[in-house]
Amino acid sequence: MIDFRVEPELQVKLDWMKTFVREECETMDLLFPYPGAPYDIKNKKSRRILKPLQDQVKAQGLWACHLGPDLGGPGHGQVTLALMNEIIGRSHWAPTVFGTAAPDTGNAEILAMFGTKEQKAKYLQPLMDGDIVSCFSMTEPQAGADPGEFKCRAYREGDEWVIDGHKWFSSNARLAAFLIVMVVTNPENPPASRMSMFIVPAETPGIKFIRHVQLMGDSLDQDDGVHAYIHYDKVRLPLDAMLGGPGEGFKVAQARLGGGRVHHAMRTVGQCQRALDMMLERAVSRRTKGKLLAEHQFVQGMIADSIVELEQFRLLVLKTAWIIDNEPHGAARPYIAMCKIQLAKIFHDITQRAIHLHGSLGCTPETPLASMWFGAPVLAMADGPTDVHRAQLAKTYLKKAKPAAGIFPSDHIPTRRAAAQARYAKELAS
Repeated sequence: MIDFRVEPELQVKLDWMKTFVREECETMDLLFPYPGAPYDIKNKKSRRILKPLQDQVKAQGLWACHLGPDLGGPGHGQVTLALMNEIIGRSHWAPTVFGTAAPDTGNAEILAMFGTKEQKAKYLQPLMDGDIVSCFSMTEPQAGADPGEFKCRAYREGDEWVIDGHKWFSSNARLAAFLIVMVVTNPENPPASRMSMFIVPAETPGIKFIRHVQLMGDSLDQDDGVHAYIHYDKVRLPLDAMLGGPGEGFKVAQARLGGGRVHHAMRTVGQCQRALDMMLERAVSRRTKGKLLAEHQFVQGMIADSIVELEQFRLLVLKTAWIIDNEPHGAARPYIAMCKIQLAKIFHDITQRAIHLHGSLGCTPETPLASMWFGAPVLAMADGPTDVHRAQLAKTYLKKAKPAAGIFPSDHIPTRRAAAQARYAKELAS
């Protein structure tokens, strides 16, 4: 039986988080609003404010909740993490304050799962402590997220690996202490076994930044960009720089993406709830045509649609989290795809309605709504394009489908009626 009841002890923590995110994390959003601010460990002003906030989170036992006790986290299940991420999602700074910022969360998980003892000591502990940030460098300009089209490669030369090629949209590269890079090592193999993963220290010679890529709605100042277009120009690494074994890059990548997609989805719930809260406040604050916005039936319809759609999506995410917690490994894969498919659409639709109710103000940077609306298409691309997940979900269900036995569908009424009449012919005859 699926049960989403929240224990009183957890509810106390969630209530604390709601107040803390509103009063402290959203304050950080206002003070340091540029895209890379939460990851900029060299900004002394933001760090002076951030460190005491992180200490408060740690004192509450809420730091790095995605990690198990052996790695310094409390080891919560996915349902609990989903409820927490719903709150964290309301603020741009909150993930950093709570030690759950991407891509550091996923990178920490794969270091924990696949890293050597030396790699964990050098990179994992500082990452978990919030002393450094990291980069995940996977996609390429000509291939996007399709590993079958990747060109960036690594080859052996004596006692070294040499990485040569280009990577696109490498998150946090400008600020990272190290980069986790996915490259081709076995080009003759199928996509699932042709890739390998490497840890590359940021100071390694040969890492050349072509430019820092901006998201929609961001500043055009290249110094603000955190997603890099990189040329790995014959970057040399020791043999022990590999994460996992040769050809296991795809396996390593998949290990970091599943849980992250659920957390993205629940943070989207938090963003949508914030937009809905703003809609409700606006509806009872502003008047037009002689009455409150809330009294116009069209406005009521937009609010009702947003409430229903958000509740449906929230329950889908919670069910997915429950399956991850309680069912065998892999059982949640179709549901993770469902979350990924829906999150950008829900975020877009609810945010657009909120902008509409705020009129011209909603189109400006004077509320969070414009920035949120710009984020919807970005979410559709993050962690794999939505259309890929749609295709995979359909294929999963199509594999279970069976063709009809005859020329008509199995629910063809005349055929079924004839069978029913034949079955009860004696009874019908009398």
